[in-house]
Amino acid sequence: MEAISQALQPYKEQVGFAAGILTVGQMFSGSFVCNDIRKKGTTDGFSAMPFIGGCGLTILFLQHGLLMGDPAMTNANLVGLAISIVYTTFFLLYTPPAGRGSFWRQVGFTALFTLTIIGYAKIENPAVVEDRFGIIITVLMLCLIGQPLFGLPDIIRRKSTEGLPFPMILSGTIVGLSWLLYGVILNNVFMVVSTLGIINSLVEACNTNTRFLFVSVAAKCGCISVKRHPAGLVCNISFQADYTEQKT
Repeated sequence: MEAISQALQPYKEQVGFAAGILTVGQMFSGSFVCNDIRKKGTTDGFSAMPFIGGCGLTILFLQHGLLMGDPAMTNANLVGLAISIVYTTFFLLYTPPAGRGSFWRQVGFTALFTLTIIGYAKIENPAVVEDRFGIIITVLMLCLIGQPLFGLPDIIRRKSTEGLPFPMILSGTIVGLSWLLYGVILNNVFMVVSTLGIINSLVEACNTNTRFLFVSVAAKCGCISVKRHPAGLVCNISFQADYTEQKT
């Protein structure tokens, strides 16, 4: 990796700038989810955690950028934090009164947890804090990405992917690739490994969503039949074709 890093050093600033721009652009993907909420008129069926957790995680990534002394990460996450706050406020406005208690509990937990992690970074040994802090936020990032999949049983029951932030998942894969390249240029092994883990989770999430969409649409078309089994869902593929007999 060191040889590749040396070869790409002249493009370090350009790649870092591009990764920052893509990160900011990816953060606008939440507007698609917000638009779905606006059309429905309520946040019922949608989770607030991608937005609330996004605020906390962006603050932690901002702290990590400061620890690394990397202006590309710092600037991208400053803009990202502002966007995440707008999304979270929008979500709150469309949250029914009965659901606002749960919303504020999630906000309180996220704020407390974020402050705890930042406090740890302040007292940790400066020689190891960068790597250890990076490990922590990588694990948190993976948890946040996988969070929508915890509702997969309910999605299968309703036969609808409504509530899955698919645009955010897909665009996150592209952003992850850009930061992977930037990590290679910096010759930062930890950054490369952590980004690969994030990309893997994003691809798996996209794959799960795509497979469910295929099964759902195909079942509605009558191409396959879906039966329940103690071990899970079983799809019996029965592609049908019409044949016309011609008499000669």
